[in-house]
Amino acid sequence: MRLPGKVALISGGARGIGEAIARRFISEGASVVIGDVLHEEGQSLANEIQQSGGEIAFTTLDVTSESSWADAVSFTLDRYGKLDILVNNAGVTKRERIENETLESWDRIMEINAKGVFLGTRAVLEEMKRRGGGSIVNMSSSYGNIASPNSAIYGASKAAVRRFTKSTSIQNAALVIRAN
Repeated sequence: MRLPGKVALISGGARGIGEAIARRFISEGASVVIGDVLHEEGQSLANEIQQSGGEIAFTTLDVTSESSWADAVSFTLDRYGKLDILVNNAGVTKRERIENETLESWDRIMEINAKGVFLGTRAVLEEMKRRGGGSIVNMSSSYGNIASPNSAIYGASKAAVRRFTKSTSIQNAALVIRAN
């Protein structure tokens, strides 16, 4: 087991990649809090994993809301007493040509994919500094490095995540807070 005694908060953890990360972290010995706007799916997953002996909890988390992040971090600390790992996994995509995109699509994708990573990172940094380190994992995509004719907004949001992650890593390296 590679994560015994570690506590992880995973955004977008109710299904898909976030669910797979939660299951893997638990199999590696971590305690996990999954945060998601998908309340039924998140609670159902937490119940299922708890019944099989995994240490997991669900909390509602809207990654675009600063107060929702504060609540999720407080929930994690109240439940487990610490926070070692943040996985900024929540994300959305829409494949469309630029001329067919709307400002609403731009705002929604950027808010969830880029702003959510910023707010999540900011929400955990003080706790990680206080504890003497931690790990922040920001989910990006190859679309953050390559152009696609039908994914301009998604690609821009994931490029923002990549650059933000590099800056976070450099800024916090001396504090033993990794950002990848």
